[in-house]
Amino acid sequence: MLHLASKSPRRRELLGRLGLEFGVLDLDVPERRAPGEAPAEYVRRVAREKAGAGLLKVAGVPGVAVLGADTEVILGDEVFGKPRDAEDAAGMLRRLSGRTHEVVSAVSVVSAEREAQAVSVSQVTFGELSEAQIAAYVATGEPMGKAGAYAIQGGGEMFVRKLSGSYSGVMGLPLYETVALLRQFGIALPGLEQPAVGTPEAAR
Repeated sequence: MLHLASKSPRRRELLGRLGLEFGVLDLDVPERRAPGEAPAEYVRRVAREKAGAGLLKVAGVPGVAVLGADTEVILGDEVFGKPRDAEDAAGMLRRLSGRTHEVVSAVSVVSAEREAQAVSVSQVTFGELSEAQIAAYVATGEPMGKAGAYAIQGGGEMFVRKLSGSYSGVMGLPLYETVALLRQFGIALPGLEQPAVGTPEAAR
């Protein structure tokens, strides 16, 4: 049985697209970058800690696996997490305006026997944003709870001039990497498994 160690509705939606049955674990794992910690290593560590904390909650269940993930917006050496308030959200969007930033999304899967991790790195370029655009977007409330103060699957999509990488990774769960990890753990993906070339199923 697979469990998702995340309260994010976006991750639940994305994992659900794979047709899997999974449980959801409500965890509160601190997301604080350590002094001197590289941005990408911070994202990887938080994903591992979420998965590990989730496994502790279901450790007595046979054959259980837990998926944890973390996604952050990175500009230079600065990590743009979730904004504290509307003013902080507007400040983030001003910093991202007209520039290219990275979105690093790490996925960790753990079980009693093993653990594995994958990382997706995408480059997102914003067009120039006016103060009116920023104010109107912040007023919708959508930036709150979103790394970098925007949702690419929502109104923030209109700011993206160019994306190089994983759209689902920018949303919060890179599906290509997630599928590869789940296959390592023997977790079947309904409707996505292709028969090998030369098998009777492939010849039909």
